[in-house]
Amino acid sequence: MSRKPPLRQELLAARRLLTAEDVGNAASVLASTAAALPELADARTVAAYVSVGREPGTHVLLDVLRARGVRVLLPVLMADNDLDWGLFEGADHLVPSGRGLLEPDGPRLGPRAVLEADAVLLPGLAVDGRGMRLGRGGGSYDRVLARLSAAGAHPALVVLLYDDEVVTRVPEEPHDHPVDAVVTPAGARRFVR
Repeated sequence: MSRKPPLRQELLAARRLLTAEDVGNAASVLASTAAALPELADARTVAAYVSVGREPGTHVLLDVLRARGVRVLLPVLMADNDLDWGLFEGADHLVPSGRGLLEPDGPRLGPRAVLEADAVLLPGLAVDGRGMRLGRGGGSYDRVLARLSAAGAHPALVVLLYDDEVVTRVPEEPHDHPVDAVVTPAGARRFVR
């Protein structure tokens, strides 16, 4: 039996204790720290996501990247849990979709659009000292990472988390991929792969 579900429940319970002010303050710090990472500072195309609820906030970072002229791809969840992609044209072009998510209202670019990314921001619940990421368990980003690997694409993989979500060890399965960097309010950390 996987040890991932109990750890996910514990981490999500901790996030539920965060106030809107906690989330907002962290989002500002995360945006400035992430935007300064060379992997994002030098990127022409970044595949990102729109944070919801008490996830580490991406809204400020999305605006910063777009203002720099970066082409920002956002996921569109398909019926089979795979991800299509659309362009981020600003917060006023985000529309509600299934599962409480927000997605771009423009044309769909196809699941392979992520192959054009110089960096991919991955949602997560935790990362360990080896760079192994614990996702939410839906498998959408496992498919994205498998698609990148199969195509021989090697964008920088970055996850945004709260400080206490960098843990000693994340349970690992054969399909899991390590990330290159984690950004928390305390700063950025890179992993050697």
